[in-house]
Amino acid sequence: MKSTFLGKVYGDGDVICRQGELSDCLYVVQDGKVKAVHREAEREVCFGVLETGDFFGESALIEGEVLPSTYRAIGDICVLTIDKKMFLKRMHEDPSFAIKVLRKMCRRIRALETMLARMAAAPGSSMAAAAGQ
Repeated sequence: MKSTFLGKVYGDGDVICRQGELSDCLYVVQDGKVKAVHREAEREVCFGVLETGDFFGESALIEGEVLPSTYRAIGDICVLTIDKKMFLKRMHEDPSFAIKVLRKMCRRIRALETMLARMAAAPGSSMAAAAGQ
């Protein structure tokens, strides 16, 4: 782990933030990988792995809602947090930053739509049966 990072260091498996918690910051992966998982009843679904340079928590921060997923360290990592005031200031002052956030959100929506479509098309899917009614 490089000592030039400003963020917090987490060890393998450490929870950075939990599904259902309120968040007042954006999380930026400075070094390493983070797994995003969503728990529904007794099932846990991995929504993806974030890598160095990726960020998360933006939708909860913008909407003032709870986090939709739990984020866990994969190996030793470093994560920087940016509070809401600084995030909004940066969005206002740097349109290219705002565009980067929007692009990332669009990619995530597209990936989730693709995942849902595949699940619905799977043989025996309750989603496929409901769509056919």
